[in-house]
Amino acid sequence: MNAVPDTAVLRHVIVVGGTLAEWQSASDDAWSERLSELGKVADHAGANWLTLRPYSATADDSAVRERERSVGNCLVSAHPQADGRRRVADAVAALQASGSPISESSIAHVLNAPAGADPDLVVVLGDGNRLPPSLVWELAYSELVFIPTEWAQFGAAHLEDAINSFTRRNRRFGGVDN
Repeated sequence: MNAVPDTAVLRHVIVVGGTLAEWQSASDDAWSERLSELGKVADHAGANWLTLRPYSATADDSAVRERERSVGNCLVSAHPQADGRRRVADAVAALQASGSPISESSIAHVLNAPAGADPDLVVVLGDGNRLPPSLVWELAYSELVFIPTEWAQFGAAHLEDAINSFTRRNRRFGGVDN
């Protein structure tokens, strides 16, 4: 992973929610509004990247297109690949095919693209007793915030609450209190 960041900085946020079927059923206008609304919150909080991922697959992810929008200084990306293990395997295969060395940092670089940093905060929609199968790698150094709401109801106020929760935490990056 990348170097340990300053504990006060929020650079990259991932929101995980909904199924691919829910993502596919949203109109282009609904997606445009959602990316703008969430992007404004992330940008206001100082994040450079906001990545949206589905919680799980209930449809073929090739049928759902990626979406991207810049909102202020924040790049908002919706990536439909819902299988985190497949994403890690694809990243390693891409590095092998390019002849690039395979290391923790090179895998992180490929997995986080277009974001230039590991996620600081992962917001998971739904039950706080389960981790999403769409994320494997991204959970290593991220703070987790669980929001007990459905994808269709998730909006700017929820993201704001999650970011506020993040800012009140003392990040230890795997360390323990003495």
